[in-house]
Amino acid sequence: MTKEIAAGTGRRKTAVARVRLVHGEGKWLVNDVEIEKYITSEALRQYLEQPLVLTGNAGKFDVLISAKGGGISGQSGAIRHGLARALVAADANLREVLKKAGCLTRDSRMKERKKPGQPGARKRFQFSKR
Repeated sequence: MTKEIAAGTGRRKTAVARVRLVHGEGKWLVNDVEIEKYITSEALRQYLEQPLVLTGNAGKFDVLISAKGGGISGQSGAIRHGLARALVAADANLREVLKKAGCLTRDSRMKERKKPGQPGARKRFQFSKR
């Protein structure tokens, strides 16, 4: 078993991701599945790799992730947040770069609740004058 360098927890919508950084050659595992199989969208993969690319650490760490809750998009945001927090835990000098890029900010947008007497959160039933 390899030695863990740092860990971070990320959240987005209802998704939670626990990210662990380990010395390695850039292998990503999400719930024991390769990232290409777990997150098929190239755009989402680039989005969650952003903290490593910004800090110049791409390919230096193996990233082990445990993600649960929400969907793929929410989990990707949670992974990005957790990865940024893990990088800061490993090296506090990276905080300024990640903060400026918005990687350390938790995206607080949640699904709005459905209101009573309506079909959805904002949608109203069709108005009838007569």
